[in-house]
Formats: sequence, structure tokens, C-alpha cells
Amino acid sequence: MITQTQTLVTKQPWQTALANTIKDPAALLNQLGLLAKLDAIDPHAIKNFPLRVPQAYVNKMRHGDKHDPLLRQVFPLIDESFDVANFVADPVGDNLAVTSPGILQKYQGRALLVTTGACAIHCRYCFRRHFPYGDSNPLASQWQQTLTNIAQDTSINEVILSGGDPLSLSDNKLAALAADIEKIPHIKRLRIHTRLPIVLPERVDEHLLLWIKTSKLKVIMVIHANHANEIDQPVAIALNKLRLANCQLLNQTVLLKGINDSSQDLYNLSERLSEVNVIPYYLHLLDKVAGASHFDVTEALGIDLIAQIRARLPGYLVPRLVREQQGEASKTIIA
Repeated sequence: MITQTQTLVTKQPWQTALANTIKDPAALLNQLGLLAKLDAIDPHAIKNFPLRVPQAYVNKMRHGDKHDPLLRQVFPLIDESFDVANFVADPVGDNLAVTSPGILQKYQGRALLVTTGACAIHCRYCFRRHFPYGDSNPLASQWQQTLTNIAQDTSINEVILSGGDPLSLSDNKLAALAADIEKIPHIKRLRIHTRLPIVLPERVDEHLLLWIKTSKLKVIMVIHANHANEIDQPVAIALNKLRLANCQLLNQTVLLKGINDSSQDLYNLSERLSEVNVIPYYLHLLDKVAGASHFDVTEALGIDLIAQIRARLPGYLVPRLVREQQGEASKTIIA
């Protein structure tokens, strides 16, 4: 009788998965059977905003399909080199909103902390692809002054962690930051804007869940999914763990040409979000950042798409169509 040896499957730590993200366009296309499409790359764009995509995200792309909606979000096409009027480096006025190192304040009652410039994935439509992180991201020695500034402004009741992606920081750093924020008596909510649970679900580990679950603040996580294909089973499991840790989950989507600019795509995304207990929150019209003009969808089409999915879905599954405009007191609701 032959005795079978049990094979132990070890889970890859998220730090390893993050370190092993794909950065070579040829390697990405070779995996997908699209190496012949290498001539469509913009070398200048790669130099200034490098390709970066986790293997877990690549695994969800369709082999041999150059129009795959996930591939199109990360691949640096030659279109990025076009100089298009009204597409600028700072489309939403972030630079003007910096009140002190690491703090952006645009809206009443909220302070946004630029915690890091790092991210697990470089989305080609990113409105902060030209953001001067070196000037605005506070060093560890400056965090106390940043928190002091928030503590002195009693009109602030919500702190938003952004970046980059705040979940690219270690749990020790995040837990320490959250603990310091908890000491400020007028802060009620901690909001985390992140794409990592979607593109690197390994990031949702026990250490992350522990400090979220034990936080004295109401923790809200705004994930960023643009297409139903992004939410596979590992992502669904990660999101469920966050929900069980008493983390409220919302989703925001960017309306992107060739990716989700059909009513069926948006319908599928809302239905998939419902299945994993995430509330569709915002559908953003594209921020007109330089290098992303080929993703732009007209406001008229956005309004029409919202009308179409509203006719098919209950109201709580229809996101609000919004645009961010520099100097406005809130997001501008279009539909």
C-alpha cells in the first residue's frame, strides 16, 4: 500500500505579492498571448508613470483579448502621449487644497491624508498620476504635526486615508496612525480609499482585520471596482472578511471608454457588488488628467447610462453620477 503525502498549500504573504507585481509590458503581453501588440506602447508614458500590475489582477484578464476591460485599465497605450486641450496635470485642484504636509482639505468636515505615493497597481486614468508626492507626503517625523493640525480644527469629524493607496502601508503603521486619530475627540469616522482588496486580495489578512475591528472609530472602506470581472472569488472572500470586521463597504467607479461605458457593464457591476454586500456609491465622470483623454466619456452618455440602469435596478444599486470640480463645496451630482 502506497501512503499518500499530504501537500500543504501556503498562502503567499501580501508583501511578497506586492513586491512581485509585473512591471514589464512585454512580460504582461506575453502572458496574455498579445506580444505582437508591443508597438502600441508609449515609452514616454512608461518612464513617467511605469506599468505596475499584480499577478492576481492579470489572472483575471482574458487571454488573447487586447480589448479586455482589465488590461485596458493598466496598459500604457500610445494614446497617452497625445496633448489634448483641457487635460492637465492637476485636474481637481489637489495642489491648491494642500493645507499642510500630507493634508488636503476640500470639503467641510473632512480632512484627507495623503499617506503614501505607493500603490499596487498603476491605473492609467489615475487623477494623481502627476501628483508631487515628495512635496505633500509627510515623513514619519511630520505625522505628529499633521495630526496636531487636525486636532486643532474641531470642524473636522472625518479623516480620509488616501494616497497612492493607504493599504500599501504596513499594518503596524496603519494601526498606529488610526490609534493617534482615535485620540482626537471630534473625529467620528475613519474612511479608507483603496483599490488593494480588488487587485491584491491577499492584502486583507488577519492583522489588517484586527485593527479595523478593534478601532474606536466607525471605519468605512471605499473600494474601487470598475468592472464586474474584477470581483472574482478571492476578492469576494476578502470583502466578506472586511464586512465581518464591522467595516462598512462602498464602491466608487470611474466611467471609462471601452471599459464600462455600456449599460450592461454597469448593470453587471452593480449586481456583482450586491452579491458581495458592497453598496454602489459613485460613478465618476473622468477627471481630465493629462494622458487619459482616450478614456473620456461624455456627460450626456453618462446621464443616459444612469437612466438605463435605473430602469433595471432598485435605487440602492444605482450609483450617483458625479464630477469633481475644483473649488466646489462638494462633488457635483449629475444624475
